[in-house]
Amino acid sequence: MTSYILYGLCTILLIVSFIKDKEKTKLAFKNGFKSFENIMPQFLFIIIIVAIILSIVDPSAISNLIGPESGLLGISLSSIVGSITMMPTFVAFSTGDSLLKSGAGYAQVAALISTLTMVGVLTFSLESSYIGKKAAFYRNFIALLFAFVVAFFIGGVLG
Repeated sequence: MTSYILYGLCTILLIVSFIKDKEKTKLAFKNGFKSFENIMPQFLFIIIIVAIILSIVDPSAISNLIGPESGLLGISLSSIVGSITMMPTFVAFSTGDSLLKSGAGYAQVAALISTLTMVGVLTFSLESSYIGKKAAFYRNFIALLFAFVVAFFIGGVLG
């Protein structure tokens, strides 16, 4: 029901925008389509990889590694994987949903998504060239600690 409301609202606002300024609306559509074209290859690649992994790995193995009973070890494993992996945020959320449906725990998925979006081991050298090694290290370290706080909070509330 919520999606119908949002789509309806978007349609109404699109019509208002088109009536107000046709050229800006057309330009916005062109820019949106270009962004969609740029994001789609990454999105499809990651979705295919996740689908292959989830089809190969048994849900009980996922539950053992990062299930609700895996505790701090599962949260740590999720944090390590999330820190190393690069993935767009919108893909991280759909991956988290797939993992939850396959038996992963809330705290473990929260740690994975938090580190995916905030910690960048692969981008450390690029980041350190802009803000310095010390600042990049502290930023990533604090983000990692925050990911654990988020994981324990989510695990306590939802778990």
